[in-house]
Amino acid sequence: MDKNTVLYSAKDYSGLPGKTGFSDTLLNNHFKLYQGYVKNVNILLEKLRGLSAAGKDRDPEYAELKRRLGWEFNGMRLHEYYFDNLGGKTVLDAKDILYKKISENFENFDAWKQDFISSGVMRGIGWVVLCLDPQNGRLMNLWINEHDTGHIAGSKPVLVMDVFEHAYLTDFQIDRAGYIDVFFNNINWPEVSKRLKT
Repeated sequence: MDKNTVLYSAKDYSGLPGKTGFSDTLLNNHFKLYQGYVKNVNILLEKLRGLSAAGKDRDPEYAELKRRLGWEFNGMRLHEYYFDNLGGKTVLDAKDILYKKISENFENFDAWKQDFISSGVMRGIGWVVLCLDPQNGRLMNLWINEHDTGHIAGSKPVLVMDVFEHAYLTDFQIDRAGYIDVFFNNINWPEVSKRLKT
């Protein structure tokens, strides 16, 4: 692929190892997986552009690549949200607008946290996402299966947790609840709160 056609570049998360409760091995392997999503998004966009330019945009190959694009793109973007909301060491301040909004929408912060954790320990692979419905300002915890099933149209991710096995098996084996505890101890709440405000 021509360097000039690359539309997306992998973000640098080299500052996370050593700052979270996750091993460097787990994080570095996770970064490689994420980089693969970025690479595949660029490859798919280039192939789709080429097929379209060749008048093959009605062919089955075009259709299948177009369907695959959403899966790869969401894999890229959800990992970015996930890594960006790691690396914190403080709890969410009760005076923060996010804390207040969570409490309004879930009865209280602890009720929200319990619902988020319960979503995370469900059997299956995917993502748990606290998202905002911008049309009515409501926060909801979503389960997103794989990368592309379960998104609510127009919703805005606020907090993202990866619950694919690659996110925790290296350090926690099958103890997903233990992984979630460490995840909560490492949330970068200022970053998460900023997502609500922007």
